[in-house]
Order: sequence, then structure tokens, then C-alpha cells
Amino acid sequence: MPRSILLPLLLIVSLTKLWSAPPNIVYIMSDELAYFELGHMGNPYLKTPNMDKMATNGIRFTNALAAAPVCGPLRGSMMTGKHAGHASVRENDGGTPLRAEEETIASLLKKNGYATGGFGKWGAGGRGSTGVPEKHGFDEFFGYYDQVHAHSFYPPYLIRNSEEVVLPGNEGGRSGETYSHYPIMEAGLQFIRENKDQPFFAYFPITPPHGMYDIPEDDLAWESYKDEAWMNDPAVNQEAKNYAAMVTMIDNDLGTILELLDDLGLRENTIVFFTGDNGGQARFKSDDHPHGFFGPNLNPATGAVFRGGKTNLYEGGLKIPYLVQWTGEIDAGGVSDFVFSQVDVLATLCDIGGATIPDDTDGRSVVPEILGKSNERASHDMFYWEYKGQTAVRYGYWKAIQPGVNKLWELYDLSNDIEELNSIAEANPAIINKMKAFAKAQHTPVRPGTFLDPDRVLHERDRWAKWGTSRDNAN
Repeated sequence: MPRSILLPLLLIVSLTKLWSAPPNIVYIMSDELAYFELGHMGNPYLKTPNMDKMATNGIRFTNALAAAPVCGPLRGSMMTGKHAGHASVRENDGGTPLRAEEETIASLLKKNGYATGGFGKWGAGGRGSTGVPEKHGFDEFFGYYDQVHAHSFYPPYLIRNSEEVVLPGNEGGRSGETYSHYPIMEAGLQFIRENKDQPFFAYFPITPPHGMYDIPEDDLAWESYKDEAWMNDPAVNQEAKNYAAMVTMIDNDLGTILELLDDLGLRENTIVFFTGDNGGQARFKSDDHPHGFFGPNLNPATGAVFRGGKTNLYEGGLKIPYLVQWTGEIDAGGVSDFVFSQVDVLATLCDIGGATIPDDTDGRSVVPEILGKSNERASHDMFYWEYKGQTAVRYGYWKAIQPGVNKLWELYDLSNDIEELNSIAEANPAIINKMKAFAKAQHTPVRPGTFLDPDRVLHERDRWAKWGTSRDNAN
């Protein structure tokens, strides 16, 4: 749906704000950190004091939704502002690329004078394809291009602008001398230091806590759990303990980024986003913890559970944590039930950075809601998703889902049934038919980018680097 339809001219004018200087943008997206895995959401195990402080100092959104329930497609949709029915990346194979001509958040901000850097997991085009980040506006991207490569924190190398950067002492797998997340974070911090005198877009799509649940024994995050009895319980899986430390490591990283902005005198001219990428997984299940040890989709206050999780289009696959802080611009302690999705991120960041938003995108700026100047309850009349034969539409509090090809459509009133337990499709034919018609209109045939090398040699090398640099090392 063209942006010109979504935003009438009068509304565009009313949303415009002239900043005294182009603000810096820091966008941190933690891979699979789930809605109820933050301390201020009542999680009884995970320690996230910097995230909690950010929620207090900024605004927390309760209805932020992923553009897709899995890594690759949501990254492609977010970067291009196109929903799943129009996006070029709809497979979660780790390498499906953006098309060469597609604009991204980075390319649009770069045209408006921003330095652009990405640090973490790209997921929208493997090496040797039309979708690599340095061809889509990033001055620098350091980390993983392929998401299978990103499963290991001890790969033999990372990628900077399609070139391999050796990590000393690593052979792939689950141990080594160089923990990959550390050089990725340091590169991001250095990017901020080097560009402190000009507007910058620092994108941190960091991998933890996804992938293999590994973290060095001497990471400072462990200090937060030294007095926790459950950490010494042999019945608790060691990987669950590692996961907790990884979440707190991310929290410490957030604190480090905010401290750096303070040290450089950039806090008031920098808007900071902290979010997850897609819905959570019920990891580390047991009889005592049927929804996962950390209850990523379990409301600890009410006992309500978001249905499903990663890979499906129920709320458990789409709900994400979303925090925004901008000292001097955002009122502290705000909580908003405004409904939006990652498809809106491109329009939002371009609005902040004064960049032109292409007409072929589906998103809409949510800057007014971030600044507390909107009375709207959703960024769109309807939202659309598709993935692996599933289709979903949201219309206000109505949620329609076709959970598979040729399966019956379901309809839920999320204001009364957030767990999506009782379909009321038969009782509301007019509503469900309207949403089905919208879904039909939004789907277009997929047109992914291409690999310049038909054998995908570099891309395959990166995938096998999870365990080493060749198939011979895989196990």
C-alpha cells in the first residue's frame, strides 16, 4: 500500500518537526529477547536494570509487533519498510537477499548526510548477493551476514563489508579464544566515537541471547546472579543459566552505549531504541515451567499466555518488547498501547532524520506517538502478515488468522482474548470477510534478490563457519 495513501498531506504536515540539529539514531535489536523477559515486566529471574531504567526514562510500547515471526523476513521488512506481502525476503534460510535497487533505512539516511554503521546479524542477503548491507547504504557492517553463521559465538571469522575478519583462537562451534559479541560491540562503540561530530545511524542487531547459549565464565554479567539460589540448583539446565547471563550481558551493553553517549555529550541529541526482533520461544521447559523456564510469553502478573511463539503468527510469534528514550524530547515513564509493527520503522527513522520516504513502502511514521503528541490507537487501519502458508490480519483489536494453506480462518477479539483461545469467526462474518479481502489484496508474488555467484561459494562458506570453515569440520 503506497505511503501516499496511508498519509494524507495534511497529516504529513502536522507530524513534521524541525530539529535544531539532525539527531543521532541508535537502534538496538536483541535477537529473540522476548516480551516478558525484562525485569520491569515482572520476570522473576532475569536481571535487566538498564532496560528497566530506560523504560522509566523514556516510553514503553505494549503493542509493538514484529514484521514476521522469524529472523530473516523481519529484517528485510524492517529495513525496506515493506510488509510480508510486498517484501523481497520471505524465506528464513539465512541468505535470501534484498533486490539490488531497494532502498533501506541506511541508504535513505545516508542520502541525508548520516554516517551509517551496522553491528551484529544482517540476515537480508548473504555474501555474494544483491542484498549485502554495504550495497544498501551502510558505510560499515561488521558481524554476520548469514544467520546460520550467527549461531556460533566462536566462529573462525566475522564479516566486515563482505571481507573476512579472523577471530584469533577460534575454530567454530562452542568454544574458542575470541567471543564474537565483544568485537562486534566494540566496533559499534568505535563507530559512535568516530562519528560524534556528524549525524549517525548506529544499528545494533545483536545476536544474543539467540544461537548457542554460550558466554565466557568471566563476563561481568555473572556478578548479577552470584546470590541467586536457582543458579546453584543442579536441576536447572546450565544453558538456562547461560541464557540469563547473556540477557544481562545485553543489558550491560545498553548501559555502556548510554554511558558513551553521555561521555561524548550526545545524550540529548540521540534517540535510542531498544527492542527484540520476533516473539519468544518457550525454552528450557519442564513440568514446573511448562511455558519455558523464563516464561517469555507468560504474563507473570496475570498468568495469561500469548499463544504460539517464534515461527507462527499468533501473538506469541509477534509481540516484542519496545523501548524508546530521547532525553529532553520524550516524557519519562510513558506507557503506550499504540499498535505498530517493524514495517513502520523505516518511515519513523526517516522522519526523525529528515530523509525522504519512498512511495513504495508500507510503513508510517510513529514519531508523534513516541513524542506523546498523537491520539491515534494504531499506525494503520489494518496490518498484514504472511509466513510459510500462514496469513494474519489485525484490524483494531480484531485478529484474523489462517494458520495454514486451506485451513479455516480464525478470528479473535484481543481486547477480551489475548491468549487467542476462542475463535469467533462464525459469529462475525462481516468482519472476517473484510479482513480476508484485505489479506487477498495485500499479497503479491515474491521477487527476491539474486546471488551473483550461482554456486553461492562465499555464502555457503559462511554457513559452515558455524562449526568451522568447511563441511569437513561440521558435526
